[in-house]
Amino acid sequence: MWDLEHPPLSTELLKRYRLHYTLPSRCADELLAGRADLGLIPIASLTPDLAIVPGCTIASLDHVRSIQLIVKNTHTLQTVRTVAADDASRSSRAYVEILFRKFLGTQPRFLTEHANPLAMLHHADAALLIGDPALLAHENRTKIEESVGPCQWFDVAYEWRTRTGLPWVAAVWAVRPEAFAASHVTSTQITEDLIRSRDHGLLHIEDLVRQWEPRIPIPASTIRDYLSVNIHYTLTPDCIQAMELFRKYAAESDILPPLPSLRFL
Repeated sequence: MWDLEHPPLSTELLKRYRLHYTLPSRCADELLAGRADLGLIPIASLTPDLAIVPGCTIASLDHVRSIQLIVKNTHTLQTVRTVAADDASRSSRAYVEILFRKFLGTQPRFLTEHANPLAMLHHADAALLIGDPALLAHENRTKIEESVGPCQWFDVAYEWRTRTGLPWVAAVWAVRPEAFAASHVTSTQITEDLIRSRDHGLLHIEDLVRQWEPRIPIPASTIRDYLSVNIHYTLTPDCIQAMELFRKYAAESDILPPLPSLRFL
């Protein structure tokens, strides 16, 4: 989002795009309902009607840190029967359901809740947290375990990577192709704008660290590592293969509807 939020390019870009910020799952809802034309959406929300904008992604090549499955020590992954899942994302929950159904052969019950690890773990065997709540929980592991007891902490991206050998992919830019009929923006321009913005953002990691340090109570070093190491931003052939495998496994396990093929802009 760098160029859309910072001069000198933001002035020109905001003539082409009107921004709206919301949760990842709601980005998908607005796109699918036609209230938005372009959205950064969970890959679990892709449908045959949406086209992926090539070039950019939100992914991880190892540990992502911001997707945590916390399991109380009275359980192993194999004995988990209830999972309290953060209601902010769809892809992360689907990845965890694949972990249980496809790789472990179990089917725990999922409870959709707001991100509160203490409340989640007091009445469920495990909790799934994403984004800032996951980063904060990871920083406050000691306090959480003082309240609910010892826990095992599983990085969902790492669990996927170790079982498939592929990147973990969370989200992509997707567009409703019919929106171009009413727009002066071309598919080439959208792709170039987003790739350029990503590349400029990567040149300003230290600025982003300074921007986010007052907003979230975690060390600057953690923010820096998260932005520069944990997250991968380029939609490579391996990422595309991972998305295809994710959707295949999700369909086989009745977690998501089948998606015959990924559609690209």
